[in-house]
Amino acid sequence: MANSSDADIKQTPLREVHEKFGARMVPFAGWNMPVQYSGIKAEHLAVRNDVGVFDISHMGQFIVSGENAGAWLNRQLTADINKLGDGQGQYTFMLNEQGGVIDDLIIYRTAADSYFMVVNASMIDEDYAWLAGKLEDGVTLENHSDAWAGLAVQGPKSSDLYSKLIGDALALPPRNGIATAEVDGETIVVCRTGYTGEDGYEFFCASEQGPKWFERFVTEGEEFGCLPCGLGARDSLRLEVCYPLNGSDLSPTRTPLQAGLKFAVAMDKGEFTGRSVLAKQLEEGLGERLVAFKMVGKSPPPRPHYPVAVNGEIISEACSAGLSPSLNEGIGMTYLPTELAKIGTQIEIDIRGRRFNAEIVKKPFYKKG
Repeated sequence: MANSSDADIKQTPLREVHEKFGARMVPFAGWNMPVQYSGIKAEHLAVRNDVGVFDISHMGQFIVSGENAGAWLNRQLTADINKLGDGQGQYTFMLNEQGGVIDDLIIYRTAADSYFMVVNASMIDEDYAWLAGKLEDGVTLENHSDAWAGLAVQGPKSSDLYSKLIGDALALPPRNGIATAEVDGETIVVCRTGYTGEDGYEFFCASEQGPKWFERFVTEGEEFGCLPCGLGARDSLRLEVCYPLNGSDLSPTRTPLQAGLKFAVAMDKGEFTGRSVLAKQLEEGLGERLVAFKMVGKSPPPRPHYPVAVNGEIISEACSAGLSPSLNEGIGMTYLPTELAKIGTQIEIDIRGRRFNAEIVKKPFYKKG
């Protein structure tokens, strides 16, 4: 989690309602965010078994439009934008010239000449500057991040809660879809995505309406077991399903191929920023890969940046790592040379000066059903 000085830290539109629900607030990516309310494990299990609501108002929203918007985005992102129809979205990457990850994001096509991008909170300014520096005629880039509040509603009962609150006013879009409507005179945007491995959606509304909607989802969701959830549960949920965290598992010095995320890279679509480096890696080898590890036997939970040793020699460090509330085991991810990045490789995690055994396991750690 990034630290910020009190003077620089930003507040989401939901600050007062977080305090009302008893949140413990912490600095994260330049924002004052709730880390937990009733407890990380309780919130984690609410999402796995029922439904939980997260504040994602700190994330950024860009709108790219114009007659050349699609072709231009196809050169800036790894997804094949030409394959998106109206109302469809795709997880993708913005790469630097070295093929490293600037940001991972979701791009939605809302019309033939208009796209809605959801980017990471800590990357809003950097992403915007990178894209603005590459603008061409026929493309307009707008940063709408301050205008929106966002909620992530996740869990097997999330659609039941949606039906109760929204009803027939706007049907839930299909997986990776986006839909927009006027509900009671307010514009809402619903995206059928998530960061937890559960069914769910992301709900965007005008920033001043955010507290009302957050409170409604939580209180009217009580009959479905709904809990307000913080960053702690969001991190443990996404780690269990091996969804990467930018700045930890993804970085400007490593490619999405090394992170095991080739599915989000359309190598056959033509030229895009960073493509030549990725093509070379596919031809000559990746060098290293992001793998999952699980602690073997009793140990304290692993944490990010803990040293990782193979055959007694420290050769890496943990990226994302922690205790899995679903499995009650220490889990994490780390980059290893490709010859060691195999299921069953024995490693050691250095936890505050003591070595504890772990082994490389298949992703993800947790799979529904």
